[in-house]
Parts: sequence; C-alpha cells; structure tokens
Amino acid sequence: MKEHASLLGVEFDAVTLDQAAKRCIDICRRSSNSHVVMTINASHLCLMRRDAELAQACSAADMTVADGMPVVWAVRASGQYIPERVAGIDLMEALLREAASSGLGVYFLGARQNVVEKLALICEVRFPQLKIAGFRNGYFGPDEHEAIVDEIRASGAHILFIGLPSPFKEVWSERHRDRLQVPIILGVGGSFDVLAGFIRRAPRLFQSFGLEWFWRLMMEPRKLWRRYLSTNSEFIWLALREVVARRAYAARRERAVVGSASAVWRADRKVGSERRVADRRILVRRRSNVLRPPVPVPDRRRGMERRVSERRARTAGAL
Repeated sequence: MKEHASLLGVEFDAVTLDQAAKRCIDICRRSSNSHVVMTINASHLCLMRRDAELAQACSAADMTVADGMPVVWAVRASGQYIPERVAGIDLMEALLREAASSGLGVYFLGARQNVVEKLALICEVRFPQLKIAGFRNGYFGPDEHEAIVDEIRASGAHILFIGLPSPFKEVWSERHRDRLQVPIILGVGGSFDVLAGFIRRAPRLFQSFGLEWFWRLMMEPRKLWRRYLSTNSEFIWLALREVVARRAYAARRERAVVGSASAVWRADRKVGSERRVADRRILVRRRSNVLRPPVPVPDRRRGMERRVSERRARTAGAL
C-alpha cells in the first residue's frame, strides 16, 4: 500500500490520526532539529496557486496531512488511497495528550491574549502532567519576529502550536524553522479559540459529511462567506479536472497493459498451434509405420535364377 497520495501538486502522507501523532512524538524524542507538519485543506490548495511562497513552504513540510473531507474525497476519487481526515485540532489534542504522558514541553503562539491564556489554563486542568513552556498572543509586527523566535527557542519546547491564519503561519514556520530548533512545528489555525471555548466546533454529523466549513460560515458569516464562496467553487473545479485526468490516464494505461497481454497471448497461441500441428504430423508418421510395415527389398539374385530356369525349361520343351 502506498504511503503517499498527491492532489493539485501537494503530496499527502497516507496516515491516520494515531499514526501522525506517534510519528511526531518519535521525532520529539530522537531529534532536536525542526520538523514542520502541515494540515492542508481545500483553501490551502487554492491559495497555493497564487502564492508562490506558500506553495514552497507546503512543499518543504516534513509531513503533510489532509485536513478536510473534500480533500480526502478528491484523493480517493482520483484512484489513490488515504485512510482518513487528520484535522489540525484533532492532531493538536492528540499531541497534547501524548506530550503530557511523555514529559514533553509545548508552546502556544497565536490568537488573542485572553484566548491563549485561557487555553493554557484549560490544558493545565485537562493534562496535569503537561509542561507548558510558554505562550504568546498572535498580535506582533515584523520587527518582533526575531525576538519571538529567540523566546521560543530559549523555552526548550518540543512542540510549537501556531494558532495564526493562513498563509502567514505556513510561511512564518518555514522561514524561521532553522532558528526555532523545535522538533515539531504545527500550524492549527483557529483551534485555540475552539479549545479555549470561545468558538463552538461543528457537530460530528457536520464533520463526517464534510460540512464543517458550513458550520464555521454560520458562526462567522460576515468574515467567511466571500472566501468560502470563491474557494469552494475553485476547489471543486480544480479537483474535478484532476480526478478526470487521473481516471483517464489510469484507463489508458490499463488498456495498454491489456493490449500487450493480448498480443503475448496471441503469440503464445500461434506458437502453441504450430507446436500441436508438428506433434500431430509426427504422430501420424508413427502410426503409419505401425499399420503399414516396410516392403521387403527384392532379392535380385533369386530373380535371375528363376529367369534362367524358365528359359531352360522352354528350350527343353522345344527340342
């Protein structure tokens, strides 16, 4: 089974939520270098077509998971395999749980100050053994980037959660990954607001039917309606084109394989037919030799003696 699947130029890791979390924890235990984990949804795939820096950041990620049922459906419709959706908020909760049991430190960067403070308090209650290396709100300017990077590196955190919007969080992670020296960097978007209780997450029914975007649209219609209208339409068109192209390519390839197999089968059939004809001829010759034994070669000496004796008898009769 393949470990990767591609859609619209992005290569996804075909992993489950548990597998992704386990891989991240293993990286935290054995490496001090930064590894970026990207959670890509339909909006990212559309933005990458117009933002070269975002496309480069997503391509350089160490692990990319499908965050959105439309992405999962499109990958499966194209004939590829992906086990399930790995949402950023689900992966964040799984990593918080594993980090608490493994003694790993985490850092929260993003959202408003009251949101990130409440998130830290909730995590302390839910995961008593969790080491919170630090947290900071997401309102800062370009002149503060270097200081924030130094603060995160000095905290000794093993996992950095970035609750900032796209494409800023992806580009920022890739730009500062070498100086951060955090084993796992994960962008989770608006997950801070959800886990802190400021925004209600979509019910399971909406999530299973791929309508979590619609739930968020109902929660913040003025902020999201324009983006979702354009992004969803663009994604449907782009994904449909790729699915049709991949299906057509797979059909042509299958026909080519079947055609070559038919040619080989016809050649084998011809050789087999010729072999059977030759065997039949040999068998006929053998049977004819058995039914009709060879004619004995005439003895010329006996014929001469018979002709001499007949001539002598005629001569004696004449006399």
